[in-house]
Amino acid sequence: MILYGYYRSSASWRVRIAFALKGLSYEQRFRHLRKGEQLEPDYLKINPQGLVPSLVLADGTALTQSLAIIQYLDEIEPDPALVSGSAVERAKIRAASYVVACETHPVQNLKILERVRTLAGEETSVAWARQTISEGLSTFAALVANETGPYAFGEHPSLADICLIPQLANARRFGADTAIGRIPEIERACMQNAAFERTRPELQPDAE
Repeated sequence: MILYGYYRSSASWRVRIAFALKGLSYEQRFRHLRKGEQLEPDYLKINPQGLVPSLVLADGTALTQSLAIIQYLDEIEPDPALVSGSAVERAKIRAASYVVACETHPVQNLKILERVRTLAGEETSVAWARQTISEGLSTFAALVANETGPYAFGEHPSLADICLIPQLANARRFGADTAIGRIPEIERACMQNAAFERTRPELQPDAE
C-alpha cells in the first residue's frame, strides 16, 4: 500500500497512527501542500479533491479521506479495534472523533485559512483558527469527561485518540489552549505509545 501525505497534515498523521497501531506496512510518498503539489494533474487522478492523505492499494484502487482509510484498515486488520465496545460505546467514540475530524479540522485547514487570509488578513485568519480549535477541543473534552482509562475511551487507543493528537499539534501552532479537562492526561498516555510517538510530523522523511 502507498500512502500519499504531507508531514504536517493532521489528517495524514491520523492514518500514520492507525497504520502503526495495526502494525501494517506501507510505502510513503509525499505531496508538499504549501507548494501546491497536491493539485498537480497526476495526483488529482488519485484524489480529485486535491487533498492528502490518499491510500493506493496493491490493485491500484485509490482511497481518500482519512476516516474512510482508517475504517478500511480497521476492517482488513481488526486487531486492535479502533472503534470497539457496545453500539452505544462505538457511537460515542465516533462522535468525539467527528468533532475533531468533521467539525474542527476542516474549517481551520490550509485551504480555508488561505481564503480567510485573502478576505480578512493574517491576524484574522490566525484568530479564526484559534477560536475554531478551542471550541472543538472544549467539546471533545466535554464528551470524554466521564470516561475512564488513560485514553479517551478506556484502556486502549481508539479513533478518538487518533483524531485528537494531531489536532493538539495544530492547537499549539495557533496558540489555542490544550489544557482542557482530561485532554492533557489523554495526550500523555498517547505520546507514551510508540505508535503515536514515532509517527510525529517532525520524524517524517519529508519534514522541514
